[in-house]
Amino acid sequence: MNREALFCDGTQDYVIPAEPEAGEKIVLRFRTAHNDVEEVNLLCGDKNYAMWKASSGDEFDFYEIEWRLGEEPFRYSFEVKKGEQIWYFNRCGVSNHRENYYEFVIVPGFSTPEWAKGAVMYQIFVDRFYNGDPSNDVETGEYIYIGAPSQKISSWDQVPAAMDIRNFYGGDLQGVREKLDYLQDLGVEVIYFNPLFVSPSNHKYDIQDYDYIDPHYGRIVADGGEVLPEGAQDNTKASKYQKRTGDIRNLEASNALFAELVDEMHKRGMRVIIDGVFNHCGSFNKWLDRERIYEQQPEYPKGAYVSYDSPYHGFFCFHDERPEAWPYNRSYDGWWGHDTLPKLSYEDSPELEEYIMNIGKKWVSPPYNVDGWRLDVAADLGCSNEYNHMFWKRFRREVKTANPDALILAEHYGDPVEWLQGDEWDSVMNYDAFMEPLTWFLTGMEKHSDERRDDLWGNPDSFVGAMRHYMASMMTPSLQVAMNELSNHDHSRFLTRTNQMVGRAEHLGAKAAEDGVVHAVMREAVTVQMTWVGAPTVYYGDEVGLCGFTDPDNRRTYPWGREDREMLEFHKEIIRIHKEEKPLRKGSLKLLFADYNILAYARFEGDEQIVVIINNRSELQEVTIPVWLAGVPREGHMKRLIYTYEDGYTTAYDEYIVENGEIVINMGQHSAIVLKPIEVVKY
Repeated sequence: MNREALFCDGTQDYVIPAEPEAGEKIVLRFRTAHNDVEEVNLLCGDKNYAMWKASSGDEFDFYEIEWRLGEEPFRYSFEVKKGEQIWYFNRCGVSNHRENYYEFVIVPGFSTPEWAKGAVMYQIFVDRFYNGDPSNDVETGEYIYIGAPSQKISSWDQVPAAMDIRNFYGGDLQGVREKLDYLQDLGVEVIYFNPLFVSPSNHKYDIQDYDYIDPHYGRIVADGGEVLPEGAQDNTKASKYQKRTGDIRNLEASNALFAELVDEMHKRGMRVIIDGVFNHCGSFNKWLDRERIYEQQPEYPKGAYVSYDSPYHGFFCFHDERPEAWPYNRSYDGWWGHDTLPKLSYEDSPELEEYIMNIGKKWVSPPYNVDGWRLDVAADLGCSNEYNHMFWKRFRREVKTANPDALILAEHYGDPVEWLQGDEWDSVMNYDAFMEPLTWFLTGMEKHSDERRDDLWGNPDSFVGAMRHYMASMMTPSLQVAMNELSNHDHSRFLTRTNQMVGRAEHLGAKAAEDGVVHAVMREAVTVQMTWVGAPTVYYGDEVGLCGFTDPDNRRTYPWGREDREMLEFHKEIIRIHKEEKPLRKGSLKLLFADYNILAYARFEGDEQIVVIINNRSELQEVTIPVWLAGVPREGHMKRLIYTYEDGYTTAYDEYIVENGEIVINMGQHSAIVLKPIEVVKY
């Protein structure tokens, strides 16, 4: 029996329809080599059901079975027999025994937004992208945060300081608006914003007010009771933090700007995802008011840090709840011990839960019409796992009722399977089934650049094993919208990882992040990113060769005027290919070949195939790839869509012979190629 030919997954070619409703009849398909097996059985629970050969071609046979779904999740795998041979097939592929953990799963009624499947996303850390409105900049000394004044950085090209949290470069939403042509030309379909709500830090993961966009990102139209002339820049000494961020006119103007921006993006066919930081808020938040911003404003109730009798007292977990201890001991739980990030105590406050549910609905509804949420440290929310799941189940119901097409995507490290049962998150930021395995394989580096592992560098068994295991934790609809990043605001830039230098900017210096980087390896990684299953997500600046060690060095400003133009043009080409080739959106994925620092795989859907080959070795390598496993005709030709190599890339036309189902190709050092069969015109 040809075990390599055995194939099935959860895509629309093998589950019809791919996202069925409860009670709906579906067709399940399974692929074998032509006339190669005697039986294919569907395994469900302790029973098996015979499948019939529904179609047969020169290369493959397809077996089918009809099944009517109930209300509960449907779990299944396959048994394939030929004589004394028996193989089992599950989400991880072929096995000589049945493994229930890796069974295929269909949850009736579970679907993910069609627009997000394979969508090209772009992450923007707003303060560092582009300054479109200098009048809203944070001023030096405007307020005190963590014991020191805010700083306005005058040089856009200055690298972030080690203590960067209170330093502002001036990027804002108007800057994003002015660069929409650039983003559209790049091929971006979705923008994911790091937090936008009112906050005293540049990262804004310490939210002060969830109801409003921060005026330093939005519009400042009033100062201290005075309305500013249109276009005027407010530099008066009296313009302190609360006069700007607390003036309702500035808050409403900023919300209006955001609504305008989202509307303009929608008109361009682009979508918007915003960051939901609901596990913790900021110590500036009106609920806590540790910095006593709101205390003297009669329109606001007293914060929980100011008064024991605050209506918000139950929003936080204070370490000494005795009234007589107040105000001598006001310590409270902070996320990871950070007192600027007070953890929210939902279990003790139904009012808090209700408020956050309303926030979840507010921003995906008119007039803002945001297309989805990225949920920060989502598995940490609440004080128990039981409550955490209850919260996210309700959050999904509330948000999907307000906007059925909204995406709910969580930050998560480790196995996400318990949250991906179809009733909580849609998917995750794909660390374990993308960023980490690919980084280890191509660079041997940990994603923070904190460790180098030569045993994992180019290790095909480690790469394939990790990918298969963690991809099997996600149902296909979740996998197709998973955020596949190479870099982001929490980890070192991928291009920096290619220099295989262990350390951080405070120890090595920022310049070291740019030393010895290998652009060819970066192009390999981007090629995989744009051809793997999921939503390829570019972290702003990666497309123009921006470097940086981990936080905060990874938050350097976009280098306008200093871009690596070749890297930018390469991104445009590979994004174009991703968007033009149908299998790269929702097609099946099959590994064709893996060896030390060599990888080949295929994406296919219907009668279309794409083959990708990576040579991460430092020398020329001849490889033989069995492309017939993807449905490529055994005899014919394939054309090159793009080829990246040590010194650059090319999209120039070239052809390669397919003979006896295989393609033999010479791959240069640190190279990648994307191939497509040449269609034979029959007369």
